[in-house]
Amino acid sequence: MQPVVIIGSGMAGYTLAREFRKLNTEQELVMICADDAVNYAKPTLSNALAGNKVPDQIGLGDAVKMATQLNMRIETETWVKSIDAEKHQLTLEKDGQVSTQDYSKLILAVGANPIRLAIAGDGSDDIHVVNSLMDYRAFRDSLDNCSTGECDDKRVVILGAGLIGCEFANDLQNTGHQVTVIDLAPQPLGRLLPNHVAQAFKQNLEESGIKFALGTTVEKVSKTERGYVISLANGQSLVADVVLSAIGLQPNINLAKTANIATSRGVITNTLLETNQADIYAIGDCAEVNGTLLPYVMPLMQQARALAKTLSGQSTNVHYPAMPVAVKTPAAPLTVLPAPIGVDVTWDNEEFDDGMLSKATDAEGTLRGFVLLGATAGKQRLALTKLVPDLIPVSA
Repeated sequence: MQPVVIIGSGMAGYTLAREFRKLNTEQELVMICADDAVNYAKPTLSNALAGNKVPDQIGLGDAVKMATQLNMRIETETWVKSIDAEKHQLTLEKDGQVSTQDYSKLILAVGANPIRLAIAGDGSDDIHVVNSLMDYRAFRDSLDNCSTGECDDKRVVILGAGLIGCEFANDLQNTGHQVTVIDLAPQPLGRLLPNHVAQAFKQNLEESGIKFALGTTVEKVSKTERGYVISLANGQSLVADVVLSAIGLQPNINLAKTANIATSRGVITNTLLETNQADIYAIGDCAEVNGTLLPYVMPLMQQARALAKTLSGQSTNVHYPAMPVAVKTPAAPLTVLPAPIGVDVTWDNEEFDDGMLSKATDAEGTLRGFVLLGATAGKQRLALTKLVPDLIPVSA
């Protein structure tokens, strides 16, 4: 029998491999990845500074350790050039050499790529993105240069006031950096929070020292002798020693497209995580399950457990219970359970001394989402989660 092959060594790939090995210790398992296949939890990158973790401390195991631990073969620095769905065969390239790999089941765990804006200026190529441990090493190297006196004031400009941008801003501000966050939206976390909560969240971050330039975008990044000048569309300009882009991710669908695998925003799957091609599945940030993209840890874990059972012969639909997202911003503790897209909701607000609780209810009075800001409100997380209907029920 041909092996089960996983393309991708991120959290999705390794979590699936781990769950599969709990159920099947003998089936040949192969992981193929374009990088060094170090196992790490990507969410730790946005608060590693405050946690006093250097890049070398973030990795949980290299490819050799993980291959031994999970009894699988890991092909590092290897590119999948094409998928022949009919032949159940991959074409690979490593060190300029082309080879093939057969599979019985194939799992796309290829993640998502950072969105990059077209920004003018001779400094635009120096803008960092952090979507991997390798990216984070480069970002930390630039920050460390500031610590050795090569920068004036450890000034960091972040493009994007979404979840990752705000988490990095809080982490940097807590470790002695001067942070300004730029976003075209009029408020941070605009896609996750109702306006009244977003304003309170912003105020809490501002009180910690973080600055915001909202309702505008970056037009140009220019190099200077001591850093960069960031020119904004509203005529304002900022100076920075390091620039980080965190404006979002796009699921990696290019490889799937070449194999005639159906895609939309992500790789389209049903609740069995099956694509339209036989024996090919998708999981993690690249997977659009029943029309829903959920690039968070808890959905990934649910997917991995279900797919491991399916690959082991027990056909299992993924189950999405209500899964709140904890935002790692200690200056403004925040938990969000977004209401489903397309559901009309009414927000009810309750104020506390240290924050607020906002509930989103539908026309029938059913709780469909909530936002908890502050430690007092956060204590209600478990009780409220139990009241929210499953996004994908067990019987899907």
